[in-house]
Amino acid sequence: MRVGHGYDLHRLEPLAPHGTGKPFVLGGVHFDHPSGPVAHSDGDALLHAITDALLGALGMPDIGRLFPDSDAAHRDADSTIFLREAIRRMRAAGFSIGNLDCTVICEAPKIGPRRDAIVSNLANLLGCPESLINVKGKTHEKVDAVGEGRAIEVHTVVLLRRSTSSSD
Repeated sequence: MRVGHGYDLHRLEPLAPHGTGKPFVLGGVHFDHPSGPVAHSDGDALLHAITDALLGALGMPDIGRLFPDSDAAHRDADSTIFLREAIRRMRAAGFSIGNLDCTVICEAPKIGPRRDAIVSNLANLLGCPESLINVKGKTHEKVDAVGEGRAIEVHTVVLLRRSTSSSD
């Protein structure tokens, strides 16, 4: 078994034309929200943190080294591209998901109403049962940039297990 931790933080700003925020996407699920992440890619903080957790569990380079924000090829990229590469590496190394635990910290939008859609999308992307994935939404109790609604923070922990079949 291998354990990996992932973390991501993005500043949130109003959407264009009032700011530089991008449409709010979390776990591949779109939210109707007046602000969004400032990022080189689409800014999906949950997928970024999961990607880093997988790569960390495998002892591989992190998302910033594999997909640097200095590379124009990644500008506005869909973060599922990054996650799919981490999944490909996980499978090539002979591992599959044991479980994934995610904590999303932001004041708004509320995660609860979209939690099931996020879990379903993650299970589909990761090729595992929904029962192996947990997503929790928390606030920062109005403290600092996250608590003031100016940022989103995500922590993830993944347990990888040796695959039992070649189809994993």
